[in-house]
Order: sequence, then C-alpha cells, then structure tokens
Amino acid sequence: MASLLNGKNKVLKFITNRIKSFGPALKGLFWLFKNEGNAQFHLIATIVVVIAGFYFKVTISEWVLLCFAIGLVLCAEALNTAIEKTIDLLHPQKHEKAGLVKDLAAAGVLVASILAIIVGVLIFAPKLIQ
Repeated sequence: MASLLNGKNKVLKFITNRIKSFGPALKGLFWLFKNEGNAQFHLIATIVVVIAGFYFKVTISEWVLLCFAIGLVLCAEALNTAIEKTIDLLHPQKHEKAGLVKDLAAAGVLVASILAIIVGVLIFAPKLIQ
C-alpha cells in the first residue's frame, strides 16, 4: 500500500512540475510580444488570419495548415530573438561573425514568413476571388 501511494505521489509531483514549467515559457512569450516589434507584427498578422479564417469558414485541413504556418513563424521569431539576445550578451561590440549569426537567425524567420504567406495565399485567394 505504501509503495502504491509513493507511486501516486511521484506521478502527482511529475504533473505538478510539468505545469510549473509553463511559467517561464509564458513569461518569455509575453516578453517577446511586449518588447519585440517584429513579434508584435506577427501577432497582429496572426489575429487577422484567425479572424479571416472564421469569416471565410476555412476547413479543418486549412486550419491545420494555418496553425502550423503561424506556429512556425512565432517559433522562428522567438528563437531569432533568443539568438540575438545571446549574441548581444556574449559579444556586445559589433563583430562580423556575430552579425552573421544574427543574419542567419533572421533568415530563418524570413523563410518561415514566406512559407506562411504562401499558405495564406493558397487558402484565402480562392475565397477572395469567389
């Protein structure tokens, strides 16, 4: 009986720790949208796309594609910001290689954004034409 209770306590502690781990992630997400202009732009674009999705009654398959595209862009933006802040911390003065790392991280956001635009055009253009 004691070992069964011990097992339940371990599971409960595991679940509690997983829930608590969302705190720093949410803190980072709020910081991102509060402080980064590009992230704010992407958030506004996300809101517009979601509203358009409801207005045009996109299908479940289209929602899946839109959600993946939105998630990819927001994830890329968060990682780009983390890389930029790390580079600034490690190498505050201008440096060619540090600049290249930042450019490469920004390129990731650009690629994700272009993909999201393509997905959006493929989904919404036919609906706008009708």
